[in-house]
Amino acid sequence: MADRLEEYRAKRSRDRTSEPWPGGPPQPGDDDLFVIQEHHATRLHWDFRLERDGVLVSWAVPKGLPLSPGVPRLAVHTEDHPLEYLTFEGEIPAGEYGGGRMTVWDTGKYETLHWNDHKVEVVFHGERARGKYLFLNRHDEDGRDWTLRRLDPAEPGHQDAPEFLEPMTAVPGDLPPDDDAWAYEFAWGGLRTMLLICGGRVTAHDETGADVTGRYPELHKLGEQLGSTEVLLDGEVVVVKDGKPHPGGLDERRRADGNAAKRLTARCPVFYFASDVLHLDGKATLDLPYTARRELLDDLGVAGRHWQVPRYYLGGGEAVAGASRQHGLPGVVAKRADSPYRPGDGSGDWVLIEN
Repeated sequence: MADRLEEYRAKRSRDRTSEPWPGGPPQPGDDDLFVIQEHHATRLHWDFRLERDGVLVSWAVPKGLPLSPGVPRLAVHTEDHPLEYLTFEGEIPAGEYGGGRMTVWDTGKYETLHWNDHKVEVVFHGERARGKYLFLNRHDEDGRDWTLRRLDPAEPGHQDAPEFLEPMTAVPGDLPPDDDAWAYEFAWGGLRTMLLICGGRVTAHDETGADVTGRYPELHKLGEQLGSTEVLLDGEVVVVKDGKPHPGGLDERRRADGNAAKRLTARCPVFYFASDVLHLDGKATLDLPYTARRELLDDLGVAGRHWQVPRYYLGGGEAVAGASRQHGLPGVVAKRADSPYRPGDGSGDWVLIEN
């Protein structure tokens, strides 16, 4: 009988990787265990592994588990893995096959509804992976490309994140008299931009809804940082020079796309300043008050070389405006602390106080 782990061993160096290295032949079990591992390799993906005949039959899914029906995801069939991989977490050394950090995203039991060389239909009973799913072979040349679909309706209350919402806007005005009821942010004079992070990938839209993902290659790695988190962010793209917003550089980046944008990343890099969360992990957050949305944003840990969450201030508008002038910023945005997010609204719950 052929050794189903021969390919697994051939792709790895036993003396270099911490991955499991079984000595004997696979031992069949109950064929009911699964693991999904988040794998930060060359490209972020999720490895789906199902126990079958003593090994873990495996697929690499670049965008992760689809949570709604009708959302097909590419699933690339890979080599069988040993059962010991059910609990494996760790750092695979750079230069080794699959080099990068791997963590368990979910694990548990599954039941088989149908299994052959072209179609695998299962029901996951995990904490995060629940419901009926189908792996279907695309019948490409080498048979490695499959499609993963959810067959059940989405979990109760789940809503897919929109790619874009018309931004809520600030009206020009003065510092509000009821200071304690307002929150204050610095105005950066940037380009209003919404980022959808889904399946570890970033899609950017400007304030008109145009797709501008290609303009900002620096921001693509944010998807890898947030992993399986699905979120729609509102914020600004800013270019900074000598610690201040640089309108000329920003205009240069606004007009560049594709390869031209990539060439500008060293000389004229962009930064994304996130200021709001409009949708998070299957739930709209628009009706939450501003301060609650900011708590969600802070908890996301959006912090990196090209993205951050600038601080906001409850009350103290005069001091914030003074600091804004001192640092040469365009002004301050006052936001009513208990206000929901109203797409396209300019009713006065947000006020721009210009310097």
